[in-house]
Amino acid sequence: MMTTSLLIAAGVIAALILLNAFFSAAETALTGASRARMATLEREGDKLAARVNKLNENRERMIGAVLLGANVVQIGASALSTSIFSGLYGDLAPLITTIVLTPLLLVFGEVGPKTYAITAADKIARFVALPVQWMVRFLAPIVAAVQWIVNNGLKLFGVRVDESVDVLSAARAEILGAVEMHAEEGAVETDVRDRLRGALDLSELTVADVMLHRKAMKMLDVDLPPREILAQAMASPHTRLPLYKDEQENIVGVLHARDLLRAVSEKGRDGIEVKEIARTPWFVPETTSAEDQLAEFLRRREHFALVVDEYGALMGLVTLEDILEEIVGDIKDEHDIAVKGVRKQPDGAVNVDGTVPIRDLNRMMDWDLPDEEAVTVAGLVIHEAQTIPEPGQRYAFHGYRFQVLRKSRNQITALRIEKEPQVEEDAA
Repeated sequence: MMTTSLLIAAGVIAALILLNAFFSAAETALTGASRARMATLEREGDKLAARVNKLNENRERMIGAVLLGANVVQIGASALSTSIFSGLYGDLAPLITTIVLTPLLLVFGEVGPKTYAITAADKIARFVALPVQWMVRFLAPIVAAVQWIVNNGLKLFGVRVDESVDVLSAARAEILGAVEMHAEEGAVETDVRDRLRGALDLSELTVADVMLHRKAMKMLDVDLPPREILAQAMASPHTRLPLYKDEQENIVGVLHARDLLRAVSEKGRDGIEVKEIARTPWFVPETTSAEDQLAEFLRRREHFALVVDEYGALMGLVTLEDILEEIVGDIKDEHDIAVKGVRKQPDGAVNVDGTVPIRDLNRMMDWDLPDEEAVTVAGLVIHEAQTIPEPGQRYAFHGYRFQVLRKSRNQITALRIEKEPQVEEDAA
């Protein structure tokens, strides 16, 4: 009779360990399953994948239910084991229970199931989704009470639980991390990585980061004679040119080369009225994100916008091409004028014009200069130096060395940049 009871108890303990293994595998698989894969399967009609996505909508509640079940199982197995060993070993029962049960739970109830779940997360997540969904519903009141106690307990220590997690930001970071990892492993080419990274970075950029500064803008005086306007427009590589009146801040229209040629063909060179064929200028704030501006370009079927600051002052212009170049790199056509802003030197350094955008330099040289505080290379040096350097001055920051080569008034026009040599630390 005693032997039968021991066998039954041992069977119950084994069942509890297996149940703990289920909880461990479920937690690992559901949190580690590919969200993109599950979303694709759900769109294809996979009901199990839909359950996985439903559970992950409230991951805290799902994990709380699984952990609650796992703790109940572990405590039950421990209590039952202690009662069995008490009749055999007396006061040594707690020690014997710890020695016997710990490796069993660790190997068969935790490490083994979690290791397998990591290797087949998508498959196991779909397999366990239905029972876990039932368990979440059944334990919902208890889990809610536990969450309330935990959140209020953390508040006593000054910890505020942020319930508004930026899911889009987390997804972006996850995708970007995967792209970088595959690029380092050689599975993704550098140019492909740059395009993917550029597309993901659009939401982090504003039009001020990608625009052509007003100093570099080509504009036409609307009051010039028609022949002069025609000559300047034909000499320009751009198809759209802002028109100003009296002063360059006062933009009154945009001249499109196609409209100009049509007017010349109809009325001749001296008969054109520039004001009549000029298009209404479109002004956008410099704080508009590049992603939103791209959407507006596509919605309005426009390619050109003028950028202004909060006071309405002209800051520059942005085109559809400027934004697309953040994704695909520099776009050249037969009308583009090559600007030699980066000149590689034999010793590995580069001479750079101060107006070269940091992002373009990073992409060309595969560097990682920060572009959060400045758009151009000159702007980065001024920001870090906290002054306007003089020619010949040298700086070192962010793992690079900078030397100011030329300066015009208060503007740095040329710099020399080189990577600092990495010092390999001796292994301890």
